[in-house]
Amino acid sequence: MSTAERPAGRPAEPLAIAYSPCPNDTFVFDAWAHGRVPGAPGLDVTFADIDITNGMAERGELDVLKVSYAVLPWVLEEYALLPCGGALGRGCGPLVLTREAGVDLAGKTVAVPSERSTAYLLFRLWAADVLPDGVGKVVVLPFHEIMPAVRDGRVDAGLVIHEARFTYQDYGLHCLADMGEHWESTTGLPIPLGAIIAKRSLGAETLHALAESARTSVRMAWDDPEASRPYVRAHAQELDPAVADQHIGLYVNEFTANLGDAGYAAVRGLLTRAAAEGLVPAIAPNALDFP
Repeated sequence: MSTAERPAGRPAEPLAIAYSPCPNDTFVFDAWAHGRVPGAPGLDVTFADIDITNGMAERGELDVLKVSYAVLPWVLEEYALLPCGGALGRGCGPLVLTREAGVDLAGKTVAVPSERSTAYLLFRLWAADVLPDGVGKVVVLPFHEIMPAVRDGRVDAGLVIHEARFTYQDYGLHCLADMGEHWESTTGLPIPLGAIIAKRSLGAETLHALAESARTSVRMAWDDPEASRPYVRAHAQELDPAVADQHIGLYVNEFTANLGDAGYAAVRGLLTRAAAEGLVPAIAPNALDFP
């Protein structure tokens, strides 16, 4: 696009963005990343797991990032929360898995994918309600290593996310507890998982362009799901196509297009509860407001 054709206020250079190779992210960003969203800012894409992007956000490394809602209290001074593009939902929360059914986790070792993840916050809030003596030890493992570690007895339990809810039985594991089910039953709110954030220094006009581009990209994916399939499959890490479709169906929903009142209430509720437990710093009353 020439300078004359570029909409006023749009960045001349592609914006550096990082999101995961998971099917929900590649589905959402496919049209935008491949230049099919009219007038959208260009993107220079890096693929990285959520624990990596959380760290990038804390260091202020890229323009736009998919991160855990749990990391927001540490980054909201530099980054604004976009009101779309992320992952919230119902019936899609993290699971605690064990080798045997009904294990008592008191004093046991639990593997988690990150201590700055929404999954970890939901786990800690669940544990505060149902495990008065707490767990013995929390260890951080890469997401793909957690189920094998539980299966092989290297840890007593594992906290898993995403497509693991569809595949854990293949490892002979049992679901001890559903963190999302606990969250929904105690709050009535959807489960906040992943957020899209962008640097405030980009300015309000670019931030609004980013939000509109994200909305358009996801709507284009819904309108023509087949168009995104090559991108999804290329980065799905050998995930079965049927599981990838289940993954997309669960994590890409109305909250992806627009957080809305219920979405914002869920995010505030999570961060308020977590701050009350001393898990995250408290955020300012207007910290989630979109510029």
